[in-house]
Amino acid sequence: MKTILTACLSLLFCIHVKAQSNFYKISVGGGFGVTQSFTDLKKHSFGLAGYGLADYYFTPFISAGIEGQMGKIKGDDTKIPANERYFTNSYKAFTLNGRIALGALIDYEKNGFSNTIKGLYLGTGLGLVLNKVDRIKEDREVPLYPGKESSKNLLFPVNVGINFYFSDHSDYTRYILNFNYQSNLTIGEGLDGYDDSSKKFRSGNPDIYTYFSVGLRYQFGSVGLFKKTVF
Repeated sequence: MKTILTACLSLLFCIHVKAQSNFYKISVGGGFGVTQSFTDLKKHSFGLAGYGLADYYFTPFISAGIEGQMGKIKGDDTKIPANERYFTNSYKAFTLNGRIALGALIDYEKNGFSNTIKGLYLGTGLGLVLNKVDRIKEDREVPLYPGKESSKNLLFPVNVGINFYFSDHSDYTRYILNFNYQSNLTIGEGLDGYDDSSKKFRSGNPDIYTYFSVGLRYQFGSVGLFKKTVF
């Protein structure tokens, strides 16, 4: 009887352990991608940018961290009749972000499709964009296109993306392949260097830029325990 009881307890213990997994809490990474502008100019041009980030993982699917971007945001209306405006913004952006993935909300262990999309996430945050704009040069006493070449604006990013997880020899998540689409709403008129509010006596629509990126992340540091297996 004692032997049977011991065997049952051992089996229950093994099942319980199997239903859990360890994960690294620190992640660093970077990547590159394409920006697109949605500003006062009608032409929504593309630019290139890179990023680096560091995240802290509360679970494998809930994280918070910092991100830095650097690259180009562009717009060009010079091919539109009676329009001379263009800009290239050599920008830098710094944000604080939080993300939550489907794996934190669904039971992905019993369904192949759910397991595939467990890394699908949504996130948002707050930051600052530093604008350095090359724009049309005017020598008029009263500028036809008022604005500033250098400015700072508050930034509100919204992230939608998916992570694909890869383990190390201990079956901990060590590497993450990431695809991310980010929409950035700025407060101010600095992103394209043009500010029509002084002419129209009202502020225009918020300047927005999007950023689609591909990146890799490396996880390390202290180890946490999660209630479900990641792999």
